[in-house]
Amino acid sequence: MNPHIRWLVAGPALLCIFLILHAAGGRGQAAGADAPEVPRVWDQEALRAQEVPLTRPEDSARYFVDADLYYRIPVRPILKSYPVYLPSREPAGYLKRLEQQQPEVAFDPAKLKTRQDWIRAGELVFEAPIFYEGQEGIARLHDAKRYAAAGVPVAKDGTVPFNRYFVKEKGTVLVGQFSCSMCHTRVMPDGSVIKGAQGNFPLERLDAYDREAEAAKQTDARQFLDGLHEFARNAFGAPWLAQDPYARYAKLSFPEIQALWRAIPPGVQARFATSVWNPVQVPDLIGVKDRKYLDHTGLSRHRSIGDLMRYAVINQGGFLFAQHDNFKFNESLPPPEKMLRYSDEQVYALALFLYALQPPDNPHRLDAQAERGRVLFQNLGCGRCHTEPLYTNNKLTPVDGFTVPPDHPDRDNAIAFSLGTDPGLALATRRGTGFYKVPSLKGLWYRGPLQHSGQLATLEEWFDPRRLRDDFVSQGGFRLPGASSGAVRGHKMGLRISPQERRDLIAFLRTL
Repeated sequence: MNPHIRWLVAGPALLCIFLILHAAGGRGQAAGADAPEVPRVWDQEALRAQEVPLTRPEDSARYFVDADLYYRIPVRPILKSYPVYLPSREPAGYLKRLEQQQPEVAFDPAKLKTRQDWIRAGELVFEAPIFYEGQEGIARLHDAKRYAAAGVPVAKDGTVPFNRYFVKEKGTVLVGQFSCSMCHTRVMPDGSVIKGAQGNFPLERLDAYDREAEAAKQTDARQFLDGLHEFARNAFGAPWLAQDPYARYAKLSFPEIQALWRAIPPGVQARFATSVWNPVQVPDLIGVKDRKYLDHTGLSRHRSIGDLMRYAVINQGGFLFAQHDNFKFNESLPPPEKMLRYSDEQVYALALFLYALQPPDNPHRLDAQAERGRVLFQNLGCGRCHTEPLYTNNKLTPVDGFTVPPDHPDRDNAIAFSLGTDPGLALATRRGTGFYKVPSLKGLWYRGPLQHSGQLATLEEWFDPRRLRDDFVSQGGFRLPGASSGAVRGHKMGLRISPQERRDLIAFLRTL
């Protein structure tokens, strides 16, 4: 079964492999006299206060699992991992050698003495999976046609850095699935790897490939299709919306499902709480320490490292402990001893690692052309929202169709006008706050596709006035199959300049 289905269709049984994140004793204090004070992750009041209300506040998440139950869930060890290679570049006898390895726990907070120790340990958590697969997963990773069909990028050393191998017991090699690194690792055209960047793993296209193979083996096509539909309940369900994405998905045929997933390009995902109609651009985590809101819709406030830790917990499975008005993912939970989670120490180390991420060396320099673009950037007023040195003012902007209530807790940090961009993600998904956050422009040279749903492939397309027309066709951005219009509307700043000015502006933006 493909990982997306196994992850979200499993219902209550899913929580048996659930990985949220605390250390033994639940005190939030690492071992050692000089150990840092680790914030306590699972605090229902802190979780409630962290999230920006949805468009209807009564539909906002409430976390019904209390701290007592949460901290009785056993901690899952972080195991030593090994690289995955492209089949044609895997060293001879590689898996046989891995089978001879003894399992090794790689994360031990008692051994972390310095901040750098914690950061290095956080990288291990970054690569730690939500669940493991055995021979079925290994077979997929050795299917050369699968790589070619989805266009999986490969690092210069022949590795595929989105997955890792693990040994839980001698003689058995497993594949890790849905680590942070799977989505937030980017392989550049020269084969270099950027950890924490907007990833370019073609997850949705791989899922479509795997579903096709799975469908061919089914004897009951109706039951298989029902399973695909049920996946969407946990993934996309939002019954309080006028058009619930789950209800819409439950009407799709198998070919329609496949077409929608194949339309989503690398760097964009139909992650949980979005939908295949309104997927989300994978965020660049480099520089996350300076962001005041997390998510494109600004769903999570980021006021401290504890907020980032809680955000990681929720996005790595904690959403299953949430209830939205009358919508609940699981009516009953297995006992705590049947579930697993990360420790607070582990997710604290992860947050330190993310805070420490640095951008790769930028090959673009502030030459004469880029300097002209810098002046134009200021003259056009771009700096009012994309303010130096972060190139964001860290504010929220309401979308068309949403009026900010007078008593909204984030009203004072909201821009008074909408930029007219597609409001789907902000209004028609479970992450719908009615806002988009003002993104940072730093790192544009290595990112893409652009825009909150990745509808534009490049900066050249972003500043092409033809993108406002119905006959516009992006060369690699997200577009719904069969859409009558390819127009990408909104955010018109920079569209009424000369071709030379456009080139100058793009040259400057690539230096950031």
